Amino acid sequence: METGKLSCADLAGGFDLYLTLESGQTYLWRREDGDMYGGERPPGVWYSTVVDGDVIRVRQQGDVLEWESTTDADPIIRRLLCLDDDLDDIVARAPPDPLIREAYDAHRGLRLVEDPPFGCLISFICSAQMRVSRIHSMTASLAVEYGDTIEFDGPTYHAFPTPDQLATATEAELRDLGLGYRAPYVVRTAEMVADGEAHPGKARDLEYEDAREYLTQFVGVGEKVADCVLLFSLGFEEAVPLDTWIKTAIEEYFPDCDRGSYAETSKAIRKRLGGEYAGYAQTYVFHHLRTGGR
Repeated sequence: METGKLSCADLAGGFDLYLTLESGQTYLWRREDGDMYGGERPPGVWYSTVVDGDVIRVRQQGDVLEWESTTDADPIIRRLLCLDDDLDDIVARAPPDPLIREAYDAHRGLRLVEDPPFGCLISFICSAQMRVSRIHSMTASLAVEYGDTIEFDGPTYHAFPTPDQLATATEAELRDLGLGYRAPYVVRTAEMVADGEAHPGKARDLEYEDAREYLTQFVGVGEKVADCVLLFSLGFEEAVPLDTWIKTAIEEYFPDCDRGSYAETSKAIRKRLGGEYAGYAQTYVFHHLRTGGR
């Protein structure tokens, strides 16, 4: 077992593990008390995920982030949780808008995540018209049914399935797991990646709008889901997914950004939320409104 820890005070802008993992941007981590997205902040609970066959467990005790893993996890955790982002600088660059500033003040320490591309893509295909707790339950079921099992320090952990593993699923099986009309989308997308027809990771090397267009070739992926994958997996910190909460924010706080189409509204709201780091502002505003702010 490999272990490690770091002081969150040494990270520019600090860090809050609970806010980062339970703000609706990732569904590939598990809270080991079984109550992820349950609404309560847990004191020192472990969160876990599996990346490339390695189990990674993290928890925050006060201002200390500590971990246990089957590998040297320091560089992996820094990447997955964006710990090297200068959050102080990102907040300082944000527009002087009351809603944005209120969200940053209320949830400081929330960072973006960088989930593995395939798992991120599938989880957001499952996200259509679903509560965050239900999306998390779906992705957990996929891991249990189709992913590898790994023993680590006693408990058994389930990796999110590879494209090859998930491509073996049938539509009927996925409907039985509760995916509903999303089942054929998940099967076909897994087949596309398994067959080498396309891979979400290839979008990383494209310009932003080209990357979004590339991702929409996957079955069940529209512009909003594509923006989620760009923001929460591929490092496009300017991406702003136009989900229900952000559409509400546009209607109530930024009505001049509504341009009648996704593409044009996206351009306008990205500019209003700060351009280069608009995705950070979006994530804070999303969490702020979803949890009752304003």
